[in-house]
Amino acid sequence: MFKTKHIITLFVLVATISIANAQIKIGDSFPDIQLQNNKNATIKLNSFKGKTVLVDFWASWCAPCRMANKKLVKLYDQYKGQNFEIVGISIDIDKTKWLKAIEKDKLKHQQLIDPKGFDAKTAVTFGVDALPATYLFDASGKLIAIDPTEAQIIAQIKKNKK
Repeated sequence: MFKTKHIITLFVLVATISIANAQIKIGDSFPDIQLQNNKNATIKLNSFKGKTVLVDFWASWCAPCRMANKKLVKLYDQYKGQNFEIVGISIDIDKTKWLKAIEKDKLKHQQLIDPKGFDAKTAVTFGVDALPATYLFDASGKLIAIDPTEAQIIAQIKKNKK
């Protein structure tokens, strides 16, 4: 019994460390992730390298996310021509509710889905434990801010403007 308890404790510790190490940190590059978009095409996250990219984790059932979508629509409309992209990643389990939310919120920026809730591989990789969660990448594909302010996002867009 004593050995089994130690083995289980060790296993949990190793698993926890592995998960912690898998989470993206400031200075890391785009993770190698590909997901389906709302038009059933497979999109690679690192295909946006060369642009300032805001990765936005959200879900149709998340009221704060839906409110944030209004601001993201305005931000995207204002800066989309300036080497800027927003990539929404939904952790919705129900694809139909996700598609309805995209339509209702008038989201024109790239929309991807990883339909496994907080257990989604993408959410685990990014360390998402609450929604909405945003990650700002510079044009070289490096993570420069987690949950950046609008001012930080705009400053990075202007810095990368060509």
